[in-house]
Amino acid sequence: MTRLDLVFYHAPHSRALAVNILLQELGVPFDRRVLNLNKNEQRDAAYLAVNPMGKVPAIVHNGAVVTEQVAIFIYLADAFPQKKLAPPIGDPLRGPYLRWLTFYAACVEPAISDKAAKHPPVNPRMTGYGDYDTVIKTLDAQLAKGPYLLGAQFTAADILWGCALDWLTRFKLVPETPAIKAYLARMSERLNLPQHHAEDAALAASQEK
Repeated sequence: MTRLDLVFYHAPHSRALAVNILLQELGVPFDRRVLNLNKNEQRDAAYLAVNPMGKVPAIVHNGAVVTEQVAIFIYLADAFPQKKLAPPIGDPLRGPYLRWLTFYAACVEPAISDKAAKHPPVNPRMTGYGDYDTVIKTLDAQLAKGPYLLGAQFTAADILWGCALDWLTRFKLVPETPAIKAYLARMSERLNLPQHHAEDAALAASQEK
């Protein structure tokens, strides 16, 4: 496999950070192409041909284009199984693994978006995620089982959630319950998040020069 078999579109201070960490955990060679969001490079025609939404992250692997953070996580962990970051089909943990990956995109992100925008609560039957309090309660109960989302097994889902909860708690969009705080501490150490944040900040600073 050559570096050009896998192209990763990245930008500092974006959801691409989690994918960058996942790729490093997988230990596979890739060609990282950094976009400068301050210059709207994500809106250039060349990138819109990859992702018409003009968003990062995105990957191209052997000609296959994958966008959307959770889809990229599912794809990469399955495409490179040697690090065992995804339970295979047939494993009893496969269903829970997919559940918690998609719970982030389908429930947590829209719930916290509504909360951040201060949208008034509506009938839970009218929203895909139900209601914010139930979303947080459900997540908190799962994390309390520890040490990882699937219990003893560390997976790509923990990389996604570790990165997500890091910024969600920092911006006070998710409460730091004892279970969430303990999980985040474990993930920060396991993923070396301070170093990744420092590298991300340095990359952003270089783009501002």
